[in-house]
Amino acid sequence: MAIIEVSNLKKSYGTLEVLKQITFDVNKNDVVAVIGPSGSGKSTMLRSLVHLEEINGGSICVDGDYLVKDGQYSSPQELKRISAKMGMVFQHFNLFPHLTVKENLEMAPRLLKKESIQDIQKRSVELLEKIGLTNWAQSYPARLSGGQKQRVAIARALMMNPDILLFDEPTSALDPELTGEVLQVMKDLAKEHMTMIVVTHEMGFAKEVANRVVFMDNGEIVESAHPTELFENPKHERTKAFLNRSLK
Repeated sequence: MAIIEVSNLKKSYGTLEVLKQITFDVNKNDVVAVIGPSGSGKSTMLRSLVHLEEINGGSICVDGDYLVKDGQYSSPQELKRISAKMGMVFQHFNLFPHLTVKENLEMAPRLLKKESIQDIQKRSVELLEKIGLTNWAQSYPARLSGGQKQRVAIARALMMNPDILLFDEPTSALDPELTGEVLQVMKDLAKEHMTMIVVTHEMGFAKEVANRVVFMDNGEIVESAHPTELFENPKHERTKAFLNRSLK
């Protein structure tokens, strides 16, 4: 059963076509890695799923509800409700520097006031333990390494109990020695069957953790397959050329 259905997604900036008729599905519990050269439309596609980018045409359906259908967006209330099914983790963390780690986690749930303060606090404690940062709960982001900040960003997204997590190049701003700790949290989430779409340059992660890899180039999905098939037997010349450059 597809939890995300995207069809004929189009996005342009003036005369520049960034997304050209993008169509794909994501099933519940899938881990989909999206790879491709810089400027191929990967981040724009991901951001459009949570309405951080307005598309010019096509449809996005999330768990049976249309965020946008044939280019027509749902009402603002529906957009908010549907987008809340997804959590987003950005390349540059986007933590609030004036809030402690614990406050960063709890701010959005407190603002929404959909559950008790006790429940929110309990979950933040559990998630900090899950990402191995219990001792940093009262620290401010400036004291954290890049890897720790990104782990906090993942926990913050999880605080909203999303059905789907979207990752936009979650390790590309990190030093190589810090990348592993973030990828480990993501691997643990995959083992817990969290549905994830991960835009990444980490080919090892895509091979090991994803159950499907999507290769994008020039605003198009060129190829989509199981990691073993895509990495060992790519069908398209553009995929082969990209992998030859990336896997050296």
